[in-house]
Amino acid sequence: MTLYQPEPVEISTRMRPGEWTEASLEELVAGYRTRIVDMGANLADVVTDVERNDDGSVKVAVSWAKPADNGTEKDATGGQTV
Repeated sequence: MTLYQPEPVEISTRMRPGEWTEASLEELVAGYRTRIVDMGANLADVVTDVERNDDGSVKVAVSWAKPADNGTEKDATGGQTV
């Protein structure tokens, strides 16, 4: 039995106008990317999407698009224990 789940992992948020600055947005994205890599993703598999809306709000999504079938959990995590 394997615990590997091929579904993508995503960390996301929406912020209203005035709740963020360019610096805080960069920090937030970097933190989300770090969290995804800490979960076992290769940096090349991390996808970042920042959507800026006309009203000044922003939507941030950082995801890990896992391969559909990477064998066992050991294969998928490079031998790291999850």
